[in-house]
Amino acid sequence: MKSILLLVNIILSVLVVVLILIQGRGAGLGSAWGGGGEMFQTRRGVEKITLRLTVILIIVFFLISVVNLFVK
Repeated sequence: MKSILLLVNIILSVLVVVLILIQGRGAGLGSAWGGGGEMFQTRRGVEKITLRLTVILIIVFFLISVVNLFVK
């Protein structure tokens, strides 16, 4: 049981990293050095779905990690 939880945790962690990297692609790295004076925009469409999916996967990852602590 513990090995299954560990495998699920690894898969979730990879998915979270991929989703975070996808979200960062829209902002670009140029804004870190003063570039990109765009106005604030709300998230719509795919960006909104990606954000919500990322939050859900992070919560599931956390819960499975806590359960993994108590399983022998």
